[in-house]
Amino acid sequence: MDYGWLVTNLLAAFLLPPLSILVLGGWGLWLMRQRRRQRLGRWLVLLAGLMLWLLSTPYLAGRLLDGLKPPLQTIRADAAEAIVILAGGTYRANLEYGGDTVGRLTLERLRYGAHLARRTALPVLVTGGDPAGGVPEARLMQAVLETEFGIPVRWVETRSHNTRENARYTAQLLKTAGVRRILLVSHAWHLKRAIPEFERAGLAVVPAGIGYARPLPPGVMDFIPSARALLDSHYALHEGIGLIWYRIRNLF
Repeated sequence: MDYGWLVTNLLAAFLLPPLSILVLGGWGLWLMRQRRRQRLGRWLVLLAGLMLWLLSTPYLAGRLLDGLKPPLQTIRADAAEAIVILAGGTYRANLEYGGDTVGRLTLERLRYGAHLARRTALPVLVTGGDPAGGVPEARLMQAVLETEFGIPVRWVETRSHNTRENARYTAQLLKTAGVRRILLVSHAWHLKRAIPEFERAGLAVVPAGIGYARPLPPGVMDFIPSARALLDSHYALHEGIGLIWYRIRNLF
């Protein structure tokens, strides 16, 4: 197991909902038991409840994700020399498929990557390791693309544990093959963090994001909390923290 990855993800868990909200609310409840700090405790509990409600509304979650997305681009076959698909997580010990398999986010990216591969006839690279020590995500992605979508995979990058390493190791493989321009497939809200890393590694990037939708006027249900909206807020805040962290690391 990569313990650096483990520590990073534990720290992130405490900064992101729902754990951050639970910690804040729990702190408030503890303070309410202290005579001199009851007022502060009540305010913290109220703040935790307000944060939970706001981050659970589809309206706010959608705005947070949309703020991360680069403009949608028209994809042309002559704009790149290869398609790079980023991993997005796995399902562990899946009983239906007899072991580890790609998670929902990864499957969505693979579906769009396969669509682009059919349209453009460009070769495909999949990237993603396994910091927990199991089957690398890229191997699972290769299996799904080839057996379920009928798309051959030319390059498989299995060493990376994060987006920065995705870019570094992918660039090494592609530069050896003479490839400098890529279509980068990921969720659109992830591209704001991913694109600079691949460009820093020396690749010209054409964003190929998924998750765009035509804007619609908000309705009543957009302000009703839902678990799906809280998950979307989690993704958005995760990307925001990641952007800040990468920019800090770039200073040193």
